[in-house]
Amino acid sequence: MNELIADPLHSLNKEQTEQREEKEQERQIYHQQQLQLQQQQQQYSNSNSNNNSNGFEQKRILKNVARVYRDVNENQPKESYDYENYRINWKDVSRYEIIQKIGRGKYSEVFSGIDINTDDEVVIKVLKPVQKLKIQREIKILESLDGGTNIIPLLDYVKDPLSKVCSLVFPFVNKTDIRELVNYLEDYDIRYYMFELLKAIDYTHSKGIIHRDIKPLNIAIDHSKRKLFLLDWGLAEFYHPFKNYNVRVASRHYKPPELLVNMYDYDYSLDMWSFGCLFAGLILDRDPFFAGENNNNQLLKIVKVLGTDDLYKFLDKFGLSLTEEQSQMIKPRQKSSWERFIPYENEDIATPDAIDFLDKLLRYDPTERLTAKEAMEHKYFDVLKSRDNSINLNK
Repeated sequence: MNELIADPLHSLNKEQTEQREEKEQERQIYHQQQLQLQQQQQQYSNSNSNNNSNGFEQKRILKNVARVYRDVNENQPKESYDYENYRINWKDVSRYEIIQKIGRGKYSEVFSGIDINTDDEVVIKVLKPVQKLKIQREIKILESLDGGTNIIPLLDYVKDPLSKVCSLVFPFVNKTDIRELVNYLEDYDIRYYMFELLKAIDYTHSKGIIHRDIKPLNIAIDHSKRKLFLLDWGLAEFYHPFKNYNVRVASRHYKPPELLVNMYDYDYSLDMWSFGCLFAGLILDRDPFFAGENNNNQLLKIVKVLGTDDLYKFLDKFGLSLTEEQSQMIKPRQKSSWERFIPYENEDIATPDAIDFLDKLLRYDPTERLTAKEAMEHKYFDVLKSRDNSINLNK
């Protein structure tokens, strides 16, 4: 692998300066967000002592807490989720050979490869220079999810002793992008794969983990084997109630409203919004369904569908507020009917049950969204349960 990985390393070295600058900018933005949050909290402390109603926590009428799996990590020993003190025992890189590049992301480049010891095809995720804690978190989470339903398993983690480049190794999946595959699927198949994805999401949440990047590119489907895997755990995080998290997560078109209005204490319901966006794109033949050009425009795209009444109810409930720019951009409007977005050729899959299911996922208020387990119990999936031996609903 040392020789075969030379070209990818050369490419990565060219990008190191750009990556460092990008990382430094991200760190600065994150620190600014934390400083702003601390200032808001300090403002609350001062105003609360003066019995002033403009403070941060006073304004936050209600803190957000997960409805399910709230205390999973609190009931586990610290070492089960403490990735900051986790030590990685990197393995020998020479066991794997890279064949060809098959993809790239913000934090990695992805290659098909071979396990020399077994001749098995593998996928090698070569990590770009990132913070050490981010790598530790991803590996710790993958180990926590090992053996989980429809979770891509981590086979190995290796480091080149000379270049210090780190790579994660996964099984090869002969996947087809679900946005292309949907054109060849029957209604039953779509329900089947959505159910399989919900199994993966529910298992993830049951382990006290939020994926934070559910989107079509992070789903691998081998239709010939009718097998689905949830991929890419680089943004995933362990959930702790009342903890404030970075809102710069999830791909823009799949970001829930709470991220767009700087609600730091989000929970697993973030993943259910993203799942809802994915589902909307499939059954309404419009992916991405909310195609914002930036975060503020993304919120505007959402408002044009869901209206402003429920937005302001959500903001008022939790004591959140829009920025000045957002307030100027967003004008009062009614919620649109989902039926108006159904194209004629999709009437066979955008059924009344599908629309009802979608409506219960895409809610401003995260506490009103279906949980993954509740979603699996929705009548949209009854047809799966009525077919004998067609689907294992528990595994």
